[in-house]
Amino acid sequence: MAAAPSGGSGRTCFVLGGSGETGRALLRELLSRRLFARVTLIGRRRLSLGQEAEAAVEQAVVDFERLGEHAAAFQGHDVGFCCLGTTRAKAGADGFVRVDRDYVAQAAELARAGGCKHFILQSSQGANAQSSFLYLRVKGEVENLVQAVGFDRCTILRPAVLLCKRQESRPMEWVTRQFLGVVARVFPTAYSVPVETVARAMVACVLQPGEEKVKVLENKAIHELGKAVPQQGT
Repeated sequence: MAAAPSGGSGRTCFVLGGSGETGRALLRELLSRRLFARVTLIGRRRLSLGQEAEAAVEQAVVDFERLGEHAAAFQGHDVGFCCLGTTRAKAGADGFVRVDRDYVAQAAELARAGGCKHFILQSSQGANAQSSFLYLRVKGEVENLVQAVGFDRCTILRPAVLLCKRQESRPMEWVTRQFLGVVARVFPTAYSVPVETVARAMVACVLQPGEEKVKVLENKAIHELGKAVPQQGT
C-alpha cells in the first residue's frame, strides 16, 4: 500500500483503463506523487507493474460483461479516474460502443453507489452526442451519462490526438488527424497532446479545489493544466 499523501491523508482512488497509454502515464503520476493512501486498478486482467508498483497498487479483476457482480471493487473510493476505451477497428462498432459507453457508464454508477465523490473521465475532442461520426457521438453520449450519475464533482477531459509510443495501431487516429488538420493550422495546441500531459492534468484536477459540479476541459486547457503541475524529478 502506498504511503498516505500529505495533502489528502487516507484518500483512495481507482483507475479504469490502466493498461492503455494514458492510464499507464496516470498510474506513474499517482504513484510518484503519493497522492492517495490506496490506488486500485480495475480491469479485465492483472497487469505486470514491476515489484515496487505491485506493492503500492491493488488490482481488482472484473468481468465487464457482468460488471454489476463486481460492485465491491468500486466500494470506498474517493476519486475515480477513467481512461477506459477501445477502437472500432479492434472491437467492431458494437464492441466499441459497449466498451466506451456502456462499460464506462455502468462503472460510473457503481462508483457513485460505492461512495465516489469525484469522477474524472478521459473523453475526446469533438465529443458530441448529436454527431454523425460514431466515435464522437459515443464520446458525447458517455459524457452525458456520466454527468447524469450525480457525482459531487465530475471532470471531463477532451484531449485531441494523443501523442505516445503506442503498442497497437489505431487507424481511427489517422482519420482524426485529418479532421483536425484545418483547426490545427489556426490553433496549434488543438492538434495533439502528449499522454503525460493528460495524466498530469488529471492529477491537477484532484489537487485543485472544485468550484463547479461539472467541468469540461478542452485540449488547450489540458495543455495549460498539465504544464502547471511540475514534472516529477524536475
